[in-house]
Amino acid sequence: MIRLVVVDDHPVVRDGLRGMVATQSDFELVGEAASGMEALAVVAAVSPDVVLTDLRMPDPSGGALIRLIRERVPAAAVLVLTTHDTDSDVLSAVEAGAVGYLLKDAPREELFRAVRAAVRGDTVLSPAVAAVLVGRVRPRQGSRELSTRELEVLRLIARGNTNREAAAELYISEATVKTHLLHVYAKLGVSDRASAVATAYRGGILD
Repeated sequence: MIRLVVVDDHPVVRDGLRGMVATQSDFELVGEAASGMEALAVVAAVSPDVVLTDLRMPDPSGGALIRLIRERVPAAAVLVLTTHDTDSDVLSAVEAGAVGYLLKDAPREELFRAVRAAVRGDTVLSPAVAAVLVGRVRPRQGSRELSTRELEVLRLIARGNTNREAAAELYISEATVKTHLLHVYAKLGVSDRASAVATAYRGGILD
């Protein structure tokens, strides 16, 4: 059973998400919150598997809220569901530790897949959000820290591909993709896929 907390300051949105969650036999809604402070209290109390949160709410919000959730309940995966897809919103959320970023016009099946992927530790980005990152993913000339293959894997991860999809794209095994990702994490000083993309962009490895 995947235990979820829904965080949104609009009651109608929470009502809609509550109804959607109830249609899935492997989902359980264990808490709701209408503000950042309430979210932190609820998440700490119930320790969910996934926190499904809007980005802009009463304080704390955005990257600050995501970072605090990750610090206080590291096992909880944070999945953003919002209407905002600007570069700054996407990058701040990903850098703070969000494992996924979807827009509120996403089909419900896409949302369900994203929740399940978040539990597995996979990064899920809506097409519009992926475009924000992919548009910047271009190796800088002279960047030598990551190998060519590591950059290729990182580029696919930035597009939202799973390990299996990246393996198929590059004609290598899924285990080899995982190995390349571990090397990327070690070189960039991060521990997850989303942080690797954000750190590589900010460090000039991806442009």
